[in-house]
Amino acid sequence: MGTRTGSTDLLQQLELREYEATALAFLLSAGRTTAPDISAATDIPKARVYGVLDSLADDGFVKVIPGRPKHYQPKSPEEILARAKENQRQEFEDYCSEIEALRTEFLEEFGPLYEHADEDVSPTAELFHVVDVGDPSETETRQLYQVADESVYVITNSFAYFDGVEPAVSGALEDGLDVSVLFLDPRNLPAEKAATQADIVESLSKTYPAIDYRFSEEVLPWRGTFVDPSMDYDSGKAIFLVEETDVPNHRRQAAITENGSFVAGMKRYFDLIWEYESLEERRL
Repeated sequence: MGTRTGSTDLLQQLELREYEATALAFLLSAGRTTAPDISAATDIPKARVYGVLDSLADDGFVKVIPGRPKHYQPKSPEEILARAKENQRQEFEDYCSEIEALRTEFLEEFGPLYEHADEDVSPTAELFHVVDVGDPSETETRQLYQVADESVYVITNSFAYFDGVEPAVSGALEDGLDVSVLFLDPRNLPAEKAATQADIVESLSKTYPAIDYRFSEEVLPWRGTFVDPSMDYDSGKAIFLVEETDVPNHRRQAAITENGSFVAGMKRYFDLIWEYESLEERRL
């Protein structure tokens, strides 16, 4: 009994190597069996198959039954998924511990160098830096939710990237932060984006009722996320991009600023639209 390529590809999404995914796919379809049988059925070399199976056992995806010969039995698909998540969580926690162990030495080594190099940077040069739109901008957006102390403000057309930042949004709400979202009125959106917005709004209302949202009646000149604005101009951070309807996202960049005055200006703009040019309900 062979293994289907699709099954192997699916298992490789759990960070398994090709031989590991091939062996596990075969076990899931064949049940309990031996290493020689797995090797014969999958073309995994005999010299490699035991190491492959030991790796799967160490990851908690298969059981090893002692005997002559040993038998290998797969865990259930639910157990495999749960163990894959636990393995990644543990790997991340181990990595965080390693980073923390480096903290003192790292800061002592590089802190003075950075501060010295930064002395000659002008305030204008510090106003913005940019990242590509896509995974880099979503990473920066998630970071904003994580570093915010009090409030998060979002200006968006449809919030189509919500899935990519949802864990960070959930964490911010659990920490008691205020989250407000200013959508574009769906009448100003193409049908496909309006449908996406409807799904997102429904999800927010059901899953995250603490989030406040309204709908701007006019097209928004820019969109993005900013946190912790202060009218004393001494705090806040933002990521945003200006509206360029003819430029696809993969060719765009988002600006990031920690300038307190600029973030305060964003908050004043947000408040004006929220108070005077937005609706509580979607209108089609």
